Amino acid sequence: MAAVLVVLAACCTSPEKADLKKMDFFIDDLMEQMTLREKIGQLTLLEGEAYRSAKEGRKEEFIRRVREGEGGSVLDMYGARQVREVQRIAVDQSRLHIPMFFGLDVIHGFSTVFPIPLALACSWDMEAIERSARVAAREATAEGLCWTFSPMVDICHDARWGRIAEGAGEDPYLGSRVAEAMVRGYQGTCLADSTTMMACVKHFGLYGAGEAGREYNTVDMSHWRMYNEYLPPYKAAIDAGAFSMMSSFNTVDGVPATGNYWLLTELLRNEWGFQGFVVSDYASISDMIDHGMGDTAAVAELAIEAGLDLDMCSDAYAHSLEQAVRSGRISMELIDQSCRRILKAKYLLGLFDDPYRYCDTTMAERVVLCPEHRAEARRTAAETFVLLKNQGNLLPLQKKGRIALVGPMADDTLNISGMWSWCARPDQYITLREGLRKAVGSNAEILYARGCNLIYDAATDKKYARKYITRDSRSDKELLNEALSVAARADVIVAAVGECSEMSGEGASMVNIQLPDAQRDLLEALAKTGKPIVMLNFTGRPVVLNWENEHLDAILQVWFAGSETADAVADVLFGDVVPSGKLTTTFPRHVGQYPFSYACYNTGRPQYGDFQRCRTNYLDVENDGLFPFGYGLSYTSFDYSPITMSDTVMNSKGEIVASVTITNTGNYDGCEVVQMYIRDVYGSVVRPVKELKGFERIMLKKGESHTVSFSITEETLKFYNAACQHVAEPGDFVVMIGPNSRDVQQRRFVLN
Repeated sequence: MAAVLVVLAACCTSPEKADLKKMDFFIDDLMEQMTLREKIGQLTLLEGEAYRSAKEGRKEEFIRRVREGEGGSVLDMYGARQVREVQRIAVDQSRLHIPMFFGLDVIHGFSTVFPIPLALACSWDMEAIERSARVAAREATAEGLCWTFSPMVDICHDARWGRIAEGAGEDPYLGSRVAEAMVRGYQGTCLADSTTMMACVKHFGLYGAGEAGREYNTVDMSHWRMYNEYLPPYKAAIDAGAFSMMSSFNTVDGVPATGNYWLLTELLRNEWGFQGFVVSDYASISDMIDHGMGDTAAVAELAIEAGLDLDMCSDAYAHSLEQAVRSGRISMELIDQSCRRILKAKYLLGLFDDPYRYCDTTMAERVVLCPEHRAEARRTAAETFVLLKNQGNLLPLQKKGRIALVGPMADDTLNISGMWSWCARPDQYITLREGLRKAVGSNAEILYARGCNLIYDAATDKKYARKYITRDSRSDKELLNEALSVAARADVIVAAVGECSEMSGEGASMVNIQLPDAQRDLLEALAKTGKPIVMLNFTGRPVVLNWENEHLDAILQVWFAGSETADAVADVLFGDVVPSGKLTTTFPRHVGQYPFSYACYNTGRPQYGDFQRCRTNYLDVENDGLFPFGYGLSYTSFDYSPITMSDTVMNSKGEIVASVTITNTGNYDGCEVVQMYIRDVYGSVVRPVKELKGFERIMLKKGESHTVSFSITEETLKFYNAACQHVAEPGDFVVMIGPNSRDVQQRRFVLN
C-alpha cells in the first residue's frame, strides 16, 4: 500500500491533469481490500462536534469510529492542529490507513469575511467574486479544511425566505455567472493544491422555491419552469468543475430531493454528466422519515438507490446499509459506486499523497486576516453597496462639521459579518462608529447615540437576534431622547439600521420584511427634526422601503458587508469610492407581491399604463417593484447612446452585435454595469417579458466614453420548450440595453 502511494504521488493533481488510469488502478486495489463495513464508512460524514464534546463517552465513540473505518469525512472541524490529530487516527490507526477530508460552511470568507453572497452578486464583478472565494480557500485550507459547502446557487423569487441572503438573487443568467466564479475561486486549477478546496454546490434542487418562502418547505413546479428558471446555475457550476453537490431538504415532483432518482441520477449524472459525489444536507436522509417515506432502513435504501453518496450526520447508512446488502435489498454495486466517488475525491485532493497537506500549523498565522486579504475584502465590500436614493446629491458627505451617527448597528461588530460566518473574529474588526471617526480624523466630529434597541419587545429581540445583539437596558424613551439630542447638534444624520445578522439565513423566514418597529419610530422622530438623513440599511434580503424612500434623503443598501464593513462604508459615504452596486433582486412595494421576478411571463390580460380592473393588477399597490432588478445609483451620471445593430436579421449560424456608447457625464470617476435583456416576442410556449442575457461592468473617468458591444447568437436565444428541449425558435426578438431592467432602450431583430 505504501509503495503504491509513493508511485502515485505525482498523479494526485487536478481532474484535468490526473492520470485517470493510475487513479482507477489505485482505487480498484484499495477497494479490493475493503470490507463492506469499511465501504459504508466512506459514505458516512461524522460530526466534528462529537470530538469536541464534553459529554461522557462521545469523543471516545468518535475516535473509535475513525479508528475502525466507520467514517470517511468530518463536518464542522477546523484548526490545523485539531485536524491533524483526527487525520493521524485515520491514517495511522485504521486498518487501511485511508485519510479523511474535512468540510465546513465557508460561505463568504473565513476569518476575513466578505459581504454575504447576495451582496457579492450586487457587485456584478465576477473577478472580484472569484477572488473572494480564492481568499476564503487560502484561509480555510490554512486551518485544515479542504471542502466547503458553497456556492449556494438556488434561485429565489421570495425574500420571505431567509436563505435568499446566501444566493445570488432572482436571475438564472447572473446566478450562473456567479456560480462559475465561486467554483473557480475555491478550486483553482488544481484540487491537490494545498491552498484550494473542493466546492460543494447546493441545494440540489430548487430549494429557493419553497412555498410561501418558508424554510424546508414543499416545492412543486413544472419541469419546463425548472429548466428555464431554476436549474441553469447548478449546471453552470458543474460545467465549471465543481466536484460535489448537496441535496436539498425539499421535495421535487413529490419525492424528497435526497431520495429522488430522477434528480440525482437521471438529470444530474445521465443528462448533465456529473462525475463527482452527492452529499445529503444535514440529516436529510433521516428527515425523509418525517416526509412519510418510511423508516430509517427504507429512507437509507431510497437515498442510495437515488444516487446519494454521502450521508451527512444522520447515520442512516451506517445503521442500515450493511443489512440491506446482505439481505439482497441493495446491490453491492451501488455501495461500490458511491465508495469509488468518495475515494476519487480524496485522490484528486491529494490526500493519498499527503494526508496532512492541510495541516501546516504555521500557515494560518501567515494568511488568516492578513493585510492583503483584508484590503481585498474592503475593496469588494464597497462594490456591493447599492445607492437606492440620493435626493439633492446629499451623498457623498463632506468630512467636516458634525455628523450624528445613530442606530443599533452603529457600534457593533457581531452583526456586520452576517449569517454563515462561523470563523469570524469580531474582536479583530472595528465598528462603524470607529470607522467613521478614523475616516474623518480631526476634520469633522462624529456624534453617536444608539437611539433604540433592535425591536421593542425583549422576547422577540432575543428570538430574532439570539446572541448577536446586546440589549440596552435604558428605556425606549431615554434612548430616543439621547438620539434626538445628538441629532439637534448635528449637520447631518447617518442612521445605521435594519436587520441583525440572524434575521436572515437558514431558519430565518419572515412574513414582515419591513424595518423593525423601534427603528421605524426612531427614523420617524429623526425625520421630524428637519435634518438631512442618510439611511444605511443593513439587511440580508430585499425589504419594503416605501416610507423610507418617501421621507429620507438618501438610502445606501449596505447588506452585511463582512469584516471590513466599517472602512468600506466610510469609503463610500465620504466619496473615496463611488457606489456602483446594482440590485440582483427586485425590492417590492409590499410583501404580498411575492413571489416576484422582473422576468415575469405576460398573461392574456397584461397591465398597460394606469390601473384597469380587468387586467392583472392589484387594487391597492402598483404591480412593479419599488426598486427594479439591476437598479443602483451613482455619485456620477452616465449617458447611453442609442443602440446600434450590426444587422437586424440573423440566421442560425450568424451573429448580431448590439452596441451602446456610455459617457460619464458627471463629476466623479465611476463604474457602470451595462445590462442587456432579450425578449422573444413569439414562442411555442409563453416567454418572459425580458431576460438578462449579458452585462459588462466598466470603469469610466469623468468625461470619458466607452462603447459596449454584446454578441447575440442562436445560443443566446435558446430556451427550454414544453418538451424541455433546448431550442431557439425563429421569429421576432427585442434587444434591450440600459442601466437596469426597467430603464432600457429597445431595438427589434429577426431570427430566420
